[in-house]
Amino acid sequence: MMTTQKISHRFVVCVSYDGCEDLSPWKLYRLLRDKTAEAEGFLRVVDESGEDYLYPARRFIVVPFSPKVERKLLTGGRKSKSSKVLAK
Repeated sequence: MMTTQKISHRFVVCVSYDGCEDLSPWKLYRLLRDKTAEAEGFLRVVDESGEDYLYPARRFIVVPFSPKVERKLLTGGRKSKSSKVLAK
């Protein structure tokens, strides 16, 4: 489970939803940085509703991805305009 350590990744997996209808077990969620919440043992997570809410950090495990994979997850696998320019 997570502690209140500094988080550098943008994704977490729910490992304990405790009946919370806005979370699904073993699903990947986007994490939004919130240092104040993290200091209190919470994470700001974009849940099933598409909105971000605070949840206890103990419900999640941080999933480390490379920056390239994180970009693909955040863009749905679509190439950005800057990557098209670099590819030429």
